[in-house]
Amino acid sequence: MYESKHIEEIINDISKRLNPKLLHIDDNMVGLDFSLKKLISLLSTHSNNILVVGIYGIGGIGKTTIAKIVCNKIQCEYVGASFLQDVRERYKKGHQLQLQQQLLGDIVGKDIQLRDINEGVNLIKGRLNSKKVFIVIDDVDQLEQLKLLVGSPKWFGLGSRVIITTRDQHLLAEYGVDRSCEVKQLCDEEALQLFSQHAFKQIVPPENYKHLSNCMIHYAQGLPLALKVLGSYLQGMTIDEWKSALDKLKKNLKPEINNVLKISYDGLDQYEKEIFLDIACFFKGECKDVVLRILDGCDLFATCGIRVLQDRCLVTISYNVINMHDLIQQMGWEVVRGECRGDPSKWSRLWDVDDINDAFSR
Repeated sequence: MYESKHIEEIINDISKRLNPKLLHIDDNMVGLDFSLKKLISLLSTHSNNILVVGIYGIGGIGKTTIAKIVCNKIQCEYVGASFLQDVRERYKKGHQLQLQQQLLGDIVGKDIQLRDINEGVNLIKGRLNSKKVFIVIDDVDQLEQLKLLVGSPKWFGLGSRVIITTRDQHLLAEYGVDRSCEVKQLCDEEALQLFSQHAFKQIVPPENYKHLSNCMIHYAQGLPLALKVLGSYLQGMTIDEWKSALDKLKKNLKPEINNVLKISYDGLDQYEKEIFLDIACFFKGECKDVVLRILDGCDLFATCGIRVLQDRCLVTISYNVINMHDLIQQMGWEVVRGECRGDPSKWSRLWDVDDINDAFSR
């Protein structure tokens, strides 16, 4: 009985290596080479240690795509592999058991039914602690999610690799990853190529669309999600329609972009939300020390709050100046406008001259 079970496990291991389940990747991949090389370098080591590597960056920057490409590339080097996608969303829906079952099923090679979460934790530790595995935990925003799935690197066999993707750099430190890397925005040349592939089905725009395409590139600021959404949205439109769309976009962020970016805002506490909105509306590009004095005067605990915004990739600080991506700023504006759509006099903040005139003329 033991021998037949052992033989079955060996057959499953060989089958998974010879016929790996490849994850779907968008055909139009641009500008990921640097991040891919860096991640593979972080994962590569001649030692047999267990490594946990974190990938962080703003929403829509390409963290999941990079993790998928690496998974497809190297999973055959391991006894088993599992890619747990959208962990934050699935956890929020109460699918903790489903996540544990998928992790076990992917690696063991058969369906496993669990009675409760504790049984799942014990089975993961018991069944995988001698296996060299490759695991991706995608889009995590709470430490508890990691504790249920990869509570400790010691749960897995020597040589195992775990990738965690998140918008929250601090979460990676809290868990104790061995190494981490930030996914950066695309440069203008890469951004133009990605945008053109979606807008024109070619890698450069037609001559008469070049100027407007560059305007769109400037608007998207290297965010792959925005470039794809905008390119697809504008495909087939005339030049006049493009001009009209650009004017509209400056006032109304596309929902497909706004909803992804707003996830990071929704995860903040009330003090952090107030700080974020104040920066988006008033303090982008301002000296950090000045902003801290003003916000601390409002009892917002700005020193720790701004650090949280940094960790969640909502703001950056360079040369003591606070900055944020234009689309993240626009998402913040949308939050304020949503307080009372169409009536600026009821908004918590006013920053646009036209809205200020409207508010005071009512």
